[in-house]
Amino acid sequence: MSSLKFGTSGLRGLVADLVGWPSYAYAGAFFRSVGATSCASRTAVIGRDLRDSSADIAATVATAAAAAGFAAIDCGPLPTPALALEAIRRGACAVMVTGSHIPQDRNGLKFYRPDGEITKADEAAILAALGDVSAVGTMPAPVAATPDPDVVERYRRRYSAAFAPDILAGLRVAVYQQSSVARDLLADLLAGFGAEVTPVGRSDTFVPIDTEAHRPEDVTYIAETMASGAYDALVTTDGDADRPLVADDAGCILRGDVLGLITARYLGADAVAVPVTAGSAIERAGGF
Repeated sequence: MSSLKFGTSGLRGLVADLVGWPSYAYAGAFFRSVGATSCASRTAVIGRDLRDSSADIAATVATAAAAAGFAAIDCGPLPTPALALEAIRRGACAVMVTGSHIPQDRNGLKFYRPDGEITKADEAAILAALGDVSAVGTMPAPVAATPDPDVVERYRRRYSAAFAPDILAGLRVAVYQQSSVARDLLADLLAGFGAEVTPVGRSDTFVPIDTEAHRPEDVTYIAETMASGAYDALVTTDGDADRPLVADDAGCILRGDVLGLITARYLGADAVAVPVTAGSAIERAGGF
């Protein structure tokens, strides 16, 4: 029985259940259903994280796009938000090959319409178009996507245009790079805002960082790194860089809902939307 299923964000399962025909079938079902009704440009942007299996799966997705009549654009390894932003810019569909924070032996596909991530109704449409994925079909010859090496730079400019160049001046920041797809981009961005940045913990193998349900070994590593007193903060992300993790100078990791509250205050938000798992700090803070 296949492990593949839709969850809170996209399709996920064991790599062994996703590579080859299943990734072709699911991507093709997306393009034929949701893509056909939402994407007038008939363009698909494709990105990936740094897992060992992601490049091959992304190539299969590009072939599925071509078979469905879509022009496939290879955006390379990049953060999921960068891919979603590019889809909006182009009026394109998007497929991000990532398992987010789950281990290396798993992977997934995140699907985006030109106006944002797919809905549960869209998932139902994909499954209806999919049919019996266990009936393995014949894939056409591979069709390479057209590379666009400038997508990450456009994403970088979005941030550099939003904040003052000295906003982090005087701060010493450790960037826990591990295997995050944003590990170099994050360090460069923070340095560009005036921070004294030190990359730490870079890994050539995938590290399943969960920014909410913290692994004991990650908590220990962050605490030991910050115990040196050399840094004012530590920052990192999950594998596809759509969820941040921030720790203070004592190595205390900020909860995601608290980090969101701080961000909302900085942006002057009038309202916030939170999951049922959010703590009471947001309610106690008032103002929303």
